[in-house]
Amino acid sequence: MKRKKLYIETYGCQMNVNDTEVIFSIMADAGYDRTEEISKADVILANTCSVRDNAEQRIHGRIEVFACEKKSRSGVIVGIVGCMAERLKEALLESRKVDIVAGPDSYRNLPALVEAVSPGSPQIDVMLSHEETYGDIAPVRIDKNGVSAFVSIMRGCNNVCSYCVVPYTRGAERSRDPRTIVREVCDIAVSGYKEVTLLGQNVDSYLWKSEEGTVDFADLLLMVADTAPALRVRFATSHPKDISDKLIEAMASRSNICHCIHLPVQSGSDRMLEKMRRRYTREWYLERVAKIRREMPDCSITTDVIAGFCSETEQDHKDTLSIMEEVGYDYAYMFQYSERPGTLAARNYPDDVPSEVKTRRLNEIIELQNRLSLESNRRDIGKKFTVLIEGPSKRNASELCGRASNNKMCVFPDNVHKCGDYAEVEVLSCTSATLICKLV
Repeated sequence: MKRKKLYIETYGCQMNVNDTEVIFSIMADAGYDRTEEISKADVILANTCSVRDNAEQRIHGRIEVFACEKKSRSGVIVGIVGCMAERLKEALLESRKVDIVAGPDSYRNLPALVEAVSPGSPQIDVMLSHEETYGDIAPVRIDKNGVSAFVSIMRGCNNVCSYCVVPYTRGAERSRDPRTIVREVCDIAVSGYKEVTLLGQNVDSYLWKSEEGTVDFADLLLMVADTAPALRVRFATSHPKDISDKLIEAMASRSNICHCIHLPVQSGSDRMLEKMRRRYTREWYLERVAKIRREMPDCSITTDVIAGFCSETEQDHKDTLSIMEEVGYDYAYMFQYSERPGTLAARNYPDDVPSEVKTRRLNEIIELQNRLSLESNRRDIGKKFTVLIEGPSKRNASELCGRASNNKMCVFPDNVHKCGDYAEVEVLSCTSATLICKLV
């Protein structure tokens, strides 16, 4: 029997990439092979994100493209899966351009949903689960270079930050059995990967309890690092309220755990942090940064920043700029606030910062971070790093690029090494985004 073709477009964070790999595995067992050509697909899926409005708007445009495929080829099935599917289920079905709507906890049911589709009979399953982790499913890796792999260690989130839609689209927090995580990491190492990133909405709150004992995230990180010592180990994302001394000390104790922490601050104002329900203060955040720097002076710290959250004043904005200066972030993801329907903020706080003010504040944040990134990179000039090569440089095919332990991108001339190799480099110069190096 001829196997059918499945095409998936993935939007959003690394966790969505991992979810797509899980979907490919589930559908492969049901007789579907992956294709990267939409024109050859029997089933077209978009794995979606609802964290920001612009991500949803892109999906609406892609639905029109998928609809054209349905018109041009009989029998093509279109589905929207993931966070947007859960949030906009009725609207998606009412468009009559989508055959399947499946939430993040419904991927095991996708083969049955596809089989049940018929004209005028779209299928929907957006039930959230308190147990589903997909821990028993071996993902089909879709990365291009075969160097870095992602492993989801938990799903959902219990934090309910006032601006965030994730708890409503991905459900309550639940952790995977650490034995399944270690087994998956071992499979990754055997398959030739050189790096693994452990994923969770808040990895610091990972917790597994059994008759054998309790495993927290620091324990899990050491288990992974010690089980596969040849693998570089990264993780994302940490929550400032939960990152513990034990975790920071665990990172410092193993050479294969990368010295890079993504620690979203969102705002430098205590008033804004309380309104965002972040559950830490500016003082607590800076103390955590100080602890990281004491244990790992070479550790890079990156962050997320929101400009123009509800009722943000000029002083709140200046507090954000000042904490950025004080920490000296190596890199930041920076956004202006966009209200997400159904969140606590949308229900309780007016989105009252004018658009032009949000834009101006965001531009000031970006300008500052560009300077901080350049200053951080300049401090690395003359230093030597071990780089894991990811492939040719995008700008110059005669150069290779790869990341140091601190996650900074290094570019250097090299006709000796190949993708997946380690190389020793020395930093000669830099831009705000890249370290320009030579082999040593």
